[in-house]
Amino acid sequence: MAQTGEAKVSERGQMALPAQARHRWGLDDGGTIGWIDLGDALLIVPDGIQELRRELLVAADWEAASGGFGDPELADQ
Repeated sequence: MAQTGEAKVSERGQMALPAQARHRWGLDDGGTIGWIDLGDALLIVPDGIQELRRELLVAADWEAASGGFGDPELADQ
């Protein structure tokens, strides 16, 4: 369900998160978001960066990673 849109940023750096995103992410009463500056884009993630890190660590395939994902040269990096 990819959505796109634009938002204005105020002189103080504030912007409104579109209602569609607030509803989907459960932020109707406010909450925390995280952001990552990718250089030419800004990535916004619900629940903040620490929650994103936790989710990525849980989802990581550590067995495949330790084996170099099938590439023996990566295994000892």
